Amino acid sequence: MMTKLAALLSVALAVKNIEGFVSTSRPQARHSTCAPALSASADSSPYALLFDCDGVIIETEELHRLAYNAAFKEFNLQIEDEPVEWSVAYYDVLQNTVGGGKNKMFFHFRNTTGAFPSSEDGKPAPATPEDEQDLVDRLQARKTNLYKDLIAEKAQARPGVLELMDQALADENIRVGVCSASTKEAVTKVLDVTLGEARRTKLDVTILGDDVSKLKPDPLIYVTAAEKLNIAPDRCVVIEDSIVGLKAAKGAGMRCIITYTTSTENEDFYSLGCDAKVPELGSTGVTLDMIFGPMKVDGVDAEILTGVRDSP
Repeated sequence: MMTKLAALLSVALAVKNIEGFVSTSRPQARHSTCAPALSASADSSPYALLFDCDGVIIETEELHRLAYNAAFKEFNLQIEDEPVEWSVAYYDVLQNTVGGGKNKMFFHFRNTTGAFPSSEDGKPAPATPEDEQDLVDRLQARKTNLYKDLIAEKAQARPGVLELMDQALADENIRVGVCSASTKEAVTKVLDVTLGEARRTKLDVTILGDDVSKLKPDPLIYVTAAEKLNIAPDRCVVIEDSIVGLKAAKGAGMRCIITYTTSTENEDFYSLGCDAKVPELGSTGVTLDMIFGPMKVDGVDAEILTGVRDSP
């Protein structure tokens, strides 16, 4: 079944008509007025450092996969008498192709398998778009609760992320935010566990999947963040881990650092415009000044993370 899904997915990747989900925006604010600044230069205008959540702040992708499969099993999803289950290899491709959990399920059923599943001990597959939406909504709600339980048990920030975020929060010229395609309910749990409430409430902006009508790789989430911060996109640096996130950041006209995971380490990020690529922020010793120091001195297009980034 997994081999069949992989083959079907390779064809389905050509289909790009995945709809987003509209929700209300939710602005937040934090700005310190007594913190030390970056190394001195003539440019004292503000910059922004924007973090993705899943895969950047915490390696959550495997937890997402496990939660989806647990929800699928609880709902007894089946297509042609085969249970719906996402393998590690399939989910690696899926997470680098489609942003947002509901979109992933719609993509899977509409494009990869070409059919919605029966569910709950023989209940027929949904026959209308409204029924399809209802099934996906219920699956996503259950998956989110399962995921939150896993986060409470296993959440741990990736090395170097909190240190870099703290440096940025302590700098009066840097605005700090989190931009994630995941739902508010799921991301809030991750941020509470990994960042802690005190750090989370200092963020200048948090834009989540519920807050925008189009999800990554569409750039809207980052465009929205720049607008809320009132900072030009070319003065924003995004930290991402996937091609989906990279495309969103570059589409918004921002610089992008990739801190890759085991599921994305073989992707050719530089060919897609990545400005720097590192395996871990902590293991490579990435500091705030390595990112914004060159931009302040040599302009917004200056090379960043020189000496610590992976070679193209």
